Amino acid sequence: MSEPPPSRPRHAQAAPALADKRGFFERLVEFLSPGPDTRDELIETLASAEQRELIAPESRIMLEGVIRMADLTAGDVMVAAPRMDLLDIESPYDELLNAVIETSHSRFPVYEGQRENIIGILMAKDLLKLQRAPELNLRTLLRPAVFVPESKNLNELLRDFRSNRNHLAIVIDEFGNTAGLVTIEDVLEEIVGEIEDEFDDDEVESGIYTLADGSHRVAGDTLITAVNQAFGVALPAEDFDTIGGLVAHEHGRVPRRGEAVVVGGLNFHVMLTRGGAVRWFKVSRAASADADDASA
Repeated sequence: MSEPPPSRPRHAQAAPALADKRGFFERLVEFLSPGPDTRDELIETLASAEQRELIAPESRIMLEGVIRMADLTAGDVMVAAPRMDLLDIESPYDELLNAVIETSHSRFPVYEGQRENIIGILMAKDLLKLQRAPELNLRTLLRPAVFVPESKNLNELLRDFRSNRNHLAIVIDEFGNTAGLVTIEDVLEEIVGEIEDEFDDDEVESGIYTLADGSHRVAGDTLITAVNQAFGVALPAEDFDTIGGLVAHEHGRVPRRGEAVVVGGLNFHVMLTRGGAVRWFKVSRAASADADDASA
C-alpha cells in the first residue's frame, strides 16, 4: 500500500492565498476609487472627505494649506517694505523702547542711515539689556539679518527657518533692493490660518479696548453702532453691521496687516487679519488733513 503524499504545512498553503487576496482588494479599491490626478482633484477629494466626516474641518484646512503653499513664494506673503516697522541704530534708547512697546513685535530689522541699509535684527528682549547696562553698544546686540529673494518658495523658506532657527527674513527684489520682510508666522499662517496672539481674548465681549497711548484696539466684528457710541461718531450702519465690513467697503478691499484706512474721522490701522478678514484694528482720531482727504 503506497503512502499518501506528504501534506504541505497549513500556513504555507494559506500564505499565497492571503497574498493573492490582499492584492485583489488593493486592486479593487484602486479601481473603484482611483487617486486624484491633479491638485484641484486632490483638494476636491479632501472636501469630500470632510463632508463624509472622515477628517475634521481643521484638518482639511491645514492639508489644503500645505498643498497650496507649494505655489507660494516669499513675495506672496511678505510685509511690504513701506509697512515694515524698522528701528534706527542712531535713535535714543527711549525712542527705541517706545517703538517696541507700540508695535508689540518681538524682532525688528535695524537700519543705519537709509531704511534700505539694514544692518541686523534686534530682539525686543535684548533691548532691555541696555536699561540695566547703558554702557553696552546697541550694535553688539544685533543679530545677523537673513536675506531671501522674492521668488523663494515657502516650502524651502520654512525648511530654512527650522534648520537655521531664524524667525524673520528680509525679502529682496531682483535688483537687490529691500522688498519687505517675512516671518515664520507668516509662513505657518498659510497652513493653519491666522494665528491667535496676545490680542485675542474670548472672555471680553465688548471688542473695544483702550491702549496705553490713548488709542483703542477694536475687533473687526465689532458692531458699527458700538464704535459710534465709543468714539462719538456717526459711521453709517445701514448697509453693514460690523466695522470690518464698513472699512473694507470704504477701502475697496479687505486691508492687509499694517495698512491704514481713514473712515469718518477715525484712522483704522490693521493689527491682525485672519481668514480673509480683519481681526483687530488700532483706532485713533485721524488728523484733520487725512479726514478731509478721505471725505473728499
